[in-house]
Amino acid sequence: MLKGRTLLVLSMIFIFMFLAAGFGYCFDATQLEQFESSKQCMNCDLSFANLTGELDLFGANLFGANLSGANLSGAVLTGANLSGANLSGANLSGVDLSGANLGGTYLPNANMTNAKLSTAILVGANLSGADLSGANLRGAYLPNAYLSNADLSSANLSSAILPSANLSGANLLGANLYGANLDNVNLSSTTWMDGTKCKPGSIRMCNK
Repeated sequence: MLKGRTLLVLSMIFIFMFLAAGFGYCFDATQLEQFESSKQCMNCDLSFANLTGELDLFGANLFGANLSGANLSGAVLTGANLSGANLSGANLSGVDLSGANLGGTYLPNANMTNAKLSTAILVGANLSGADLSGANLRGAYLPNAYLSNADLSSANLSSAILPSANLSGANLLGANLYGANLDNVNLSSTTWMDGTKCKPGSIRMCNK
């Protein structure tokens, strides 16, 4: 009997700890309310929050904010400041980030399909494994950006500035690179616009 009660108590403690850990990954409701009213949320926790296209987030300040796993699909964030923010695994499909500042932003494995990023600043941003298929990056500023294994198929990168960016293993099938600056860009094992694979060690030019 005592053994059975001990196991029951231990099980309840385990469940409590599990639930507590789960709640630890939720956004701060107070900070979300504050952000919705002021568009200011620097270094705050909005992880897994729902910030879809219903909100007008033009010019919002989300510097250093935690938006991991958040849903921003279709949101209007033109001219917003998301530099240094954590958007890993976030849903940014169809989001409008035209002219936004995403310098140093953490975006690995984010869903950015058909996102609008024209003239956006992405200096040193981490977009490894991100899905940018169909995205508009015309004139975007991406020096030293990390795009390893990112999906850029059918993306518009015309006039984009990409010096020293890492596109190793990325998918550029059907992408538009007209007028793009590819100085010192790592294209090792990248799938080129015509579907051919660039040879390992390809820099600036796709060696087939």
